[in-house]
Amino acid sequence: MPSSAAPVCPRSRLLLTLLALAVIAVGLASRRGYLPLPVVWGNYPGDALWAWVVLLCVAWVRPAIAPGRLVAVSLAIAFAVELLQLYQAPWMQALRAHPLAYLVLGNGFDPLDLLAYVIGIAGAAVVDGLWWRTLHRTPGVNDG
Repeated sequence: MPSSAAPVCPRSRLLLTLLALAVIAVGLASRRGYLPLPVVWGNYPGDALWAWVVLLCVAWVRPAIAPGRLVAVSLAIAFAVELLQLYQAPWMQALRAHPLAYLVLGNGFDPLDLLAYVIGIAGAAVVDGLWWRTLHRTPGVNDG
């Protein structure tokens, strides 16, 4: 029996990779002060961009994941990483001493980071939603 559901068009891993690299570059630039952002914003733009990369990584692993599920999984991962920062065991601190691990895992819980993650993932979800609608657009419908 044929399915009435539209075929699932997965996201392009190449485009996800390129977008992730661009977002990482902007995030690192924001952390280094290369972007003219208000000082009062602190590290939060970088935190929001980090969360965007989390969403892109989830989409890369599961290119056909539905947008709502993508947001939920991405928020769960971002929140879990932030809560993991409450764990300060010596081996974890040694791991965080490496620059790449520090960029991924952070160091020191900040509840405002959770808000930055929500904002970053919301922004990413808007971009992904536009992409998703483009992938699932029925040719000939509203092509006016």
